[in-house]
Amino acid sequence: MTAGTQQGRPVAAAPAIELKGISKSFGPVQANKDISIRVMPGTIHGIIGENGAGKSTLMSILFGFYKADAGEIFINGQKTAIPDSQSAIRAGIGMVFQHFKLVQNFTVLENVILGAEDGAFLRPSLAKARGILKQLAEEYELNVDPDARIDELSVGHQQRVEILKALYRQADILILDEPTGVLTPAEADHLFRILENLRAEGKTIILITHKLREIMHITDTVSVMRRGEMTSTVKTSDTNPEDLAERMVGRKVLLRVDKAPARPGKTILEVDNLKVVDSDGVERLKGISLNVKAGEILGIAGVSGNGQSQLLQVLGGIQHGTGTIRINGQEIDLTGQHSDGQSRRARGIAHVPEDRQHEGLIMEFTAWENTILGYHHDPAYQANRLLMNNAAIKDETRGKIERFDVRPPDPNLAAKNFSGGNQQKIVLAREIERDPDLLLVGQPTRGVDIGAIEFIHQQLIALRDAGKAILLVSVELEEILGLSDRIAVMFDGRIMGERLPENTDEKELGLLMAGVSGEAA
Repeated sequence: MTAGTQQGRPVAAAPAIELKGISKSFGPVQANKDISIRVMPGTIHGIIGENGAGKSTLMSILFGFYKADAGEIFINGQKTAIPDSQSAIRAGIGMVFQHFKLVQNFTVLENVILGAEDGAFLRPSLAKARGILKQLAEEYELNVDPDARIDELSVGHQQRVEILKALYRQADILILDEPTGVLTPAEADHLFRILENLRAEGKTIILITHKLREIMHITDTVSVMRRGEMTSTVKTSDTNPEDLAERMVGRKVLLRVDKAPARPGKTILEVDNLKVVDSDGVERLKGISLNVKAGEILGIAGVSGNGQSQLLQVLGGIQHGTGTIRINGQEIDLTGQHSDGQSRRARGIAHVPEDRQHEGLIMEFTAWENTILGYHHDPAYQANRLLMNNAAIKDETRGKIERFDVRPPDPNLAAKNFSGGNQQKIVLAREIERDPDLLLVGQPTRGVDIGAIEFIHQQLIALRDAGKAILLVSVELEEILGLSDRIAVMFDGRIMGERLPENTDEKELGLLMAGVSGEAA
């Protein structure tokens, strides 16, 4: 791309974004260290890195959420001060967050103009926005009903609204943070078409994602961050997933799940006609039936919000339901006084919840305290009738930290001071080392960097090979296909179909996840 000529020679266009020497510390922690990066106009530039590498901090500085301790920002060749997000918007920068910033009971149109009204009277602003939205929808394949309420839209359509908001504010630079984390494969493919259309119109896009396949598929250039530093920038065509993984972690990483064929044994878990109605009277599970055998992993695929969470919660004793659940042939109580997490643990069920910070850990507690949560009544942890044997618990925790490679290896460190991946390892160590008959595990690698993903997958396969039954819930189809021995797909509280990984693919699973019947899929 050229910006003109000088004495008959083409002059290269200025970078759409150039960051020079950006540094940012939070107390003793330096999140960004002297980072410099150039993003050329009309390109899709990927940024990848492990948890805590500093990606989000860097983008928050660019969008005005944080102020850098040192460094300069240039937009289209001009030095630009961005003290707040309004300044970023005026500079032509828009950001689509991983967790959308939409008012659920407002319409699409109302959300788009919110904060960008032309005056005290809304009607002229709404009329203007309606016309602009129609034009943008046609130009970029961003079709969405302007009069629909946000809470009536699918996740994919809500994401389109966020992009429309940025374009309505005349953004030429778009930052997308983990944009496919909650999308079906079909929705992700549509998003990529939108991004390609935006690039073709000269927009500049920064894509933050941990999915290397997406980086290879959609980006022109990719930058790698490690421990707060920008370590390399390469043309996407000059690299591959294995190379990028090694650049991120600093060592070779196995990107596929290495496992032998399953050797299923007796049936451990039987679920028959399980139903759940929430406090608002909405039926969340609509007659779920499934089984899991010893020595196998049953993967539950589906877009978040289709009943997977309720399934795990009922099985884990957190929520009540109706129907029949048997463990090792013995029926368990679903509604009475014996229906709780403690009773489930006594029956050989361990549970790694989907939300480690709110359901799996007490963030203010230390690592050693968190490693016995739910199991603190175990006689091995009691010094006497009144006191716990803290020294023995700490000794046991040190062993778990070593075996699960928790970093830093400090049992006295509070859970909130570990990275997301190491928090997940603490929960996994606690549950797996109880030698359960059945492990319930929800989103095992959500927000976890690529090195920790490899380790977590190895632990789950080792547990399966030890003859344990595992029920796995994940929104990551690659993870479901890689780990599972059988796959069940959920949509709207029902099982849409069951498949063997070797006989299906992401396209078929994506159709089932979208509610297309098994025959049509």
